[in-house]
Amino acid sequence: MNTTALIRPAWTPATIALMVIGFMVFWPLGLAMLAYIIWGDRLDGFKRDVNGATDRIFGSCRKAGSWKAHARTGNVAFDDWREKELERLAEERRKLDETLAEFDAYARELRRAKDQQEFDRFMSGRSRNTPAPTEQRKPAKRGKGSEGLLDDV
Repeated sequence: MNTTALIRPAWTPATIALMVIGFMVFWPLGLAMLAYIIWGDRLDGFKRDVNGATDRIFGSCRKAGSWKAHARTGNVAFDDWREKELERLAEERRKLDETLAEFDAYARELRRAKDQQEFDRFMSGRSRNTPAPTEQRKPAKRGKGSEGLLDDV
C-alpha cells in the first residue's frame, strides 16, 4: 500500500479535516470518512474476496455453449434425449439465422430498387426543368442590402 498518499486509511491531518468537514456538511459523509480511516486498510482483502466469489459463481457462464457444460445426470436415456433436443434446437436456430439473412438481403434489394426508382424520377424531372444550354441567363436584380450574401450560380 502506498503510505505517502495524502488521503489514506490512517489518522492524518487531511483525513481528520475531511472527517470533520463531512460531519459539518452531512453527517453520513463524516461517518463514512471515519469508517474509511478505521477499516480502509481492509478494503483490498474485501475486494479480492468478493472478486473470487464472483468468479466462482459466474465462471460457468463464461464457457462457450454453456448448455453443453451441464454434468451428466446418470440417467443415460435422459442425457441422450437432452443432447438430441439441444442439437435439434441448434439446427432450428441455424435455419432461423439463414432465413433472417435471406430476408435482410431481400429487404436491402427492395430498398435499393426503391431508391433507384426515386433517383430516376428525380433525374427525369430535373432534365425537364433545366433550361437548354444555349439559352443565356439574365443576371438577377439585387435588392438593397443583398450584395455579398449570395453569388449567382
